[in-house]
Amino acid sequence: MGESEEYSINNIIREIIKKSLFTERQIQIILNHKNLESIEFGISKGAYFRQVGQSRDKLMGLYYTIVLLRSLGILLPDDIDVMSRLAQQVSVIKDSDVFPEREEQVMNVIDKLVRQACGM
Repeated sequence: MGESEEYSINNIIREIIKKSLFTERQIQIILNHKNLESIEFGISKGAYFRQVGQSRDKLMGLYYTIVLLRSLGILLPDDIDVMSRLAQQVSVIKDSDVFPEREEQVMNVIDKLVRQACGM
């Protein structure tokens, strides 16, 4: 994948992406379109714009899912608050150096909070 040198991702973010609904490439495309990263893709224009459409559709589906789960009372305000605080903490972590031996501990805490919020 022909990425620019500006784009880097730490192992914690990579693990979160693996557990998310998105692929790493889709996250890169969303970052690129939101002007949060400047990434060069080593693919044809047609393939790139097809992936842009897939990423946009998946992101819209995520937003509709949040609206649905919230309106049905499945996703509670406390769950949203916990996930928001967790996202803020991950945002700080993504820009800092985490010792490899601590990465597993961080992911365990994230997994525990996500499982608690899921409650199934």
